[in-house]
Amino acid sequence: MMEFAALTYGLLASVILSAAKRNRKLARPHPPLLLYVGYLLCGLSAGLALALGYVALTLLGA
Repeated sequence: MMEFAALTYGLLASVILSAAKRNRKLARPHPPLLLYVGYLLCGLSAGLALALGYVALTLLGA
């Protein structure tokens, strides 16, 4: 299950970043769906980083 989630996240991040790079290179605006998924991945990354930081601090203090 974890492998599937990591693979899916990596694939989505790769597609979003390459599309954003291509749009920037061509000086085109980003489609709303691209922005939405990009912000969703950014929030997911930040939330996961906070959760894993909390777990690490909890295990370190125990």
